[in-house]
Amino acid sequence: MAAGVEIPGNGETIDLQQQVARLQALLEASRKVHSTIREEEVLKQVLRIVVRELEMDGAAFPSAGLVYGDEPPVDTGAALRYPLEDRDGRRMAELVVAPPDGRELTIYEADFIEGLALQAAVALENARNHKRNVEFARVQQDLDAGRAIQQSLLPQRLPSIPGYSVGFRSVTCYELGGDYLDIVEQPDCSLLMAVADVAGKGLASAIMASSFRSAFRAMAVTGMPLDELAARMNQHHWAEGEEARRRYVTAIFLRLHPEAGEVEVVNAGHNPGFLIEPGQTPHQFDAAGTPLGLLPGMRYASERHGFAPGARLLFYTDGLTEVFKGDEEFGPERLLDEFSKCPSENADDILDALWATLDEFSSGGPQSDDMTALALCRWRSNPEMPA
Repeated sequence: MAAGVEIPGNGETIDLQQQVARLQALLEASRKVHSTIREEEVLKQVLRIVVRELEMDGAAFPSAGLVYGDEPPVDTGAALRYPLEDRDGRRMAELVVAPPDGRELTIYEADFIEGLALQAAVALENARNHKRNVEFARVQQDLDAGRAIQQSLLPQRLPSIPGYSVGFRSVTCYELGGDYLDIVEQPDCSLLMAVADVAGKGLASAIMASSFRSAFRAMAVTGMPLDELAARMNQHHWAEGEEARRRYVTAIFLRLHPEAGEVEVVNAGHNPGFLIEPGQTPHQFDAAGTPLGLLPGMRYASERHGFAPGARLLFYTDGLTEVFKGDEEFGPERLLDEFSKCPSENADDILDALWATLDEFSSGGPQSDDMTALALCRWRSNPEMPA
């Protein structure tokens, strides 16, 4: 007589040969369930196994709208339910089974379906994780492409200005950022420069920054007065609608007249620009109006200032001042002090020194906001000529 295994509390026995056959069938069913990484196909495979191999009247996953067999199990009073839960115990789906003629399941059938439900839960979670990973990879690919495009919209070639040095640096907090910087040559041989910061960070702010760039470039080439340009940019952004108004733009505009040694500045709700001149108290270009797009009909005042040999200027976004060491903020006062102490007349060297100071202050901590800066210097004498 063949040896058997007694099922506790049931009195039924399954001989070892049946037990081996049951395990083999469950292994084969598990293989089928795990053979796909598509969520819907996992569920369909489970239903096929339940109805075809166990000869149930019907089976379904109601939440997925999937039914298999002649008898809709959800309409059967004797329907049995098996939850499919993930590793954290969250229910992902529920398998509903209609036994033949509403009878009770045999110990073999019940054990098989319970084992199948456990394997189906693992396969379903794996399928969902795979889908999320594919979607994440696609999003990441799009963000990487967007980052490359946004970097390409920064000035790719700095103008050569005899007697001057100009440089910039822009580092986003995430893949995409809301900072904007541009340099546009004007019809009268002056140079128009802008540093701007869209409210917020990430993709939405980057889209607004691109829209801002288009409008700014279209207006910049006309050579209109700086205060008028700021007023028109404000009205344009306001007219873009409610969502654009939520992502208003702080901006500071500069027109450099190289031959005259003069700068003209309009600050639209932005951080103050810093001007350092030999032997003079540091000068700040403070806001002359609200951020762009915040209120309609705003007018802005422009400020003219001499830019003598040895002078240097810094425009920046608040990512530079909002660097932290614990609870201590770097702040605009410390930034002005560090900028004042920079001995170089080379814009890139100044920016390198500032970034090194910020990195040292934060002890190499993570960047919490987009960081953009523009430096402009006027040499005391042409470095290519004897002093």
